[in-house]
Amino acid sequence: MMDEPDRWRHMASAPKDGSRILVTVRPSEQGPAEVDLAYWSNGDQFGVEGWRASDSSPGRVIEYAEPELKCWMPMPSANLNRTSMPSPWEGDDTQQLDGSGI
Repeated sequence: MMDEPDRWRHMASAPKDGSRILVTVRPSEQGPAEVDLAYWSNGDQFGVEGWRASDSSPGRVIEYAEPELKCWMPMPSANLNRTSMPSPWEGDDTQQLDGSGI
C-alpha cells in the first residue's frame, strides 16, 4: 500500500517550478498508458512552455501536450529505478483521483 505522498493527483495541481515528477501518460495509438519522469519548462530556445520528459536534451526535446498527461505524483524519496516505478493510473478519469470518487 502506498503512503499518502505517493498518491496520484490531478495534473492541474502539478508543480510548474521545474521539479521532476512522475506522470501517467494516457494510452494512445503509439502504445498503452505508461509512467514517465517529467518537468515543467518555462520555454527556451529548444521548445515552448510546457511539460517535457526528463530525458529531453537540446535538439531532442520530448514535449507532452496537457491532454496527454492524466495525473501526477511526487518523486519517491529513494531508490528510483524502472522496477520501482508505480503502475500507470488505469482508473476512470478525475472522479477517482485524490479520493474524489469516495
